[in-house]
Amino acid sequence: MATFRALTRKYPAMPPAEILRDLIASTPGSEGRWLAAAKDAGLFDVAINVATGSPTDPRTLVRAARDFGVSQPDFGVVCGLAALCWMALGHGYEITSMDVTDAYDALSVAAPGSTLGEGAVHEQIRTLVTGMAPYSSFLMKALATRLR
Repeated sequence: MATFRALTRKYPAMPPAEILRDLIASTPGSEGRWLAAAKDAGLFDVAINVATGSPTDPRTLVRAARDFGVSQPDFGVVCGLAALCWMALGHGYEITSMDVTDAYDALSVAAPGSTLGEGAVHEQIRTLVTGMAPYSSFLMKALATRLR
């Protein structure tokens, strides 16, 4: 974030979204590290592309889903679903059942206000936990009581 802020100060005539896209392009394989800068700058479309297009720390995504679940519910839903998806694929450091339930709880807050709606969000969660991803069964066990 410090790099992004410094560059936006140094080049005030350049749109912040363009600067951020250049920074993201300059770090192939590590695009997810720019999520915080994108969301803090209010560049939710860029943040969504980062969250869904590159492995991003699931806990960062859960925080974003929780923080924006009411004010930006569509963004909150994307972040929550991306967190569960990256967890199902084995990303994140020492992910626990609590991390999984935190993502689910953040999604439950954001879903009613999103354009997808609660039903579609819960269907996507069920698809994730019953899928063939390496850690889908871990997600299913963590969410067993909530998915009944």
